[in-house]
Formats: sequence, structure tokens, C-alpha cells
Amino acid sequence: MPRLPRTTLAACILVLVVLLIPPAEAAKVYAPDGIGVGGYDPVSYVTDSKAVPGSDQFTAVHDGITYKFASAAHRDLFTADPDKYLPQYGGHCAYAAAKGALASSDPQAFTVLNGKLYLNFSPDIRNRWLPQAGRYIHDADANWPGLSAQ
Repeated sequence: MPRLPRTTLAACILVLVVLLIPPAEAAKVYAPDGIGVGGYDPVSYVTDSKAVPGSDQFTAVHDGITYKFASAAHRDLFTADPDKYLPQYGGHCAYAAAKGALASSDPQAFTVLNGKLYLNFSPDIRNRWLPQAGRYIHDADANWPGLSAQ
């Protein structure tokens, strides 16, 4: 039996995930179990350029979503200016948003561009998104008002 190329397989998985997200999950913020960014420290992406798991010891609630941080200092930076650290498109996959859909994201498949955090469904989707990130961001920005109302 022939095997699908990895990029084709990743795109098929993305389509399935988009189709299988129940309406309750297709909310403004992607936060399974009420935890934002999959429990990773949103400040670390911007300040340290890496995905760092947050701690139950350092948390903050913003718009009903709990965010975890690696340190009290990161928590304090976040609470002072949450919009600076929150992922774009409510933490949904930036590539999917550009395509007019909502999809989950992998906290380790991230990019910080111009001080903004973008998450993607998987590292493969991130690699597809990154070379044309500017175009995809433009499209996602245009799509987001309608998507966030779902």
C-alpha cells in the first residue's frame, strides 16, 4: 500500500481535527480543561523564545482561563499586560485560522513574530506556515472576528 507524504498526512489530520472539534471547543480561546496554552508559560515564549511548562505554584486567571507560569516574575509580567503575552487567535492554530477554520494547537509548535505569539497544530503545520507567515497572519487576522464569534 502506498504511503502518504508527511505533509499530506499532517494536512489530513488538521482537516479531521477541525471537523471533529465540538461546538463547545470552538470558543474564542482554546483552553482544554480551562488551562490556557496547554499549561505552558505564555511569557516564556516572548521573553525567552522557548516553550517552558508552567507551574501550579504560579498561576493567574484571565477572562476565566487559568494560565500557568514558570516563576512569580513571569506571572507578574502577564498580569500587568496580558495582551502582550496571550497567543494570537485565542491559542488556536494560526494556520487553521488563516484557512478560515479553528483547530487545536501544540504549545511546542510556536513562533514569536514582532513580539506576538502564534501557535500551530503541530511542528509540521508550523513548518508549512512559517515561510509565508506574513500572508497567513494577514488572512488569519481577517478571519478571526468571524471565527472568534463561533
